[in-house]
Amino acid sequence: MTATSNPHTKTPLRTGLLWSLLRWLVIGVVLLWSLAALVFVAARWIDPPTTAVHIQRRFQAWIHHKPYRERYQFISLSQISPDLQHAVIAAEDAHFYQHHGFDWHEIEIAAKDDLEGERTRGASTITQQLVKNLFFGTGRSFLRKGAEASLVPVAEFVLGKRRILEIYLNVVEWGPGVYGAESACRYHYETAARSIGRQQAARLAAILPAPLKRRPERMNKYSAIILNRMGQMGW
Repeated sequence: MTATSNPHTKTPLRTGLLWSLLRWLVIGVVLLWSLAALVFVAARWIDPPTTAVHIQRRFQAWIHHKPYRERYQFISLSQISPDLQHAVIAAEDAHFYQHHGFDWHEIEIAAKDDLEGERTRGASTITQQLVKNLFFGTGRSFLRKGAEASLVPVAEFVLGKRRILEIYLNVVEWGPGVYGAESACRYHYETAARSIGRQQAARLAAILPAPLKRRPERMNKYSAIILNRMGQMGW
């Protein structure tokens, strides 16, 4: 006489295992989120030594056996030309000083464009882009967007607008291996960030959406749009 297994005893075991895995998954997510929040606290005083995008580009170069030279020099916001600061805000996030991390008006416009199949611009704010640069790299997914959205209010609360702008301008990608305003100005124009002019600043801001494909000297049309926006904003 052979013993038969009871299917009712397997179900609780399986359910218990799933709940245990789910619990540890939640704990892991909370720990990672807490670590990211602590990074923002530290970033109030400590300049980021690297970012997820920097690491991603270095890894991609290694995978494809390509030479890679990183240019990254962190400088204070006071050492960055006001023209460059204004050009980046005008190009990337015109309501930077008015919103609290999310530009709901731009999100609404982008959503309508998506529905009509005519999406021509993103709706990410400078704060959102900073969070993405620091922690998530250039990948796109709903999971990343959700994690990013949960950290944006933390960045706004902990860092404040001035520090957010300062870090963003210093870590953002501005060419192959080129990160930050100082490196970008020296790479593209052989001058310091504090000395960059209005026209050059608009051209540098114009390449931010696709820094590995665009060149400042080819940005005549878009840089003119940015200059017009700067004028409308009183800059």
